Amino acid sequence: MATDTRHLGVHIDRPVAQVYAFAADPANLPRWAPGLGGSVARVDGQWFVDTPEGRARLTFAPANEYGVLDHEVLTPAGETVYVPLRAIADGDATEVVFSLRRMPGMSDADFDRDTALVEGDLARLKAVLESAVG
Repeated sequence: MATDTRHLGVHIDRPVAQVYAFAADPANLPRWAPGLGGSVARVDGQWFVDTPEGRARLTFAPANEYGVLDHEVLTPAGETVYVPLRAIADGDATEVVFSLRRMPGMSDADFDRDTALVEGDLARLKAVLESAVG
């Protein structure tokens, strides 16, 4: 169970439908969240990512009109990590909010490291989407 949560966000100058469609597609993860893993594959209807620790399974929330991009990561060690992620309309733009949860026993240094990694991923998401035409 998480003991602390940091809500990390980024403002993207693109419509929420565009941001949601891109971020909801696990095949796009290597473009904006390379720390999770460099290779994503769909096998028998399930998504997998190759991480430094081994293959992890990704399960995303069903497609929805509310911008919910929550997903679960089943780690190679067998732990399930729930990741709350939202795309929220802000006029013609979008705010993306990632809720980073500190896991029990996680040190301050590790929590700060994970925070920096997520902030980097969100910055890449912004850069990729804002550099896209249209």
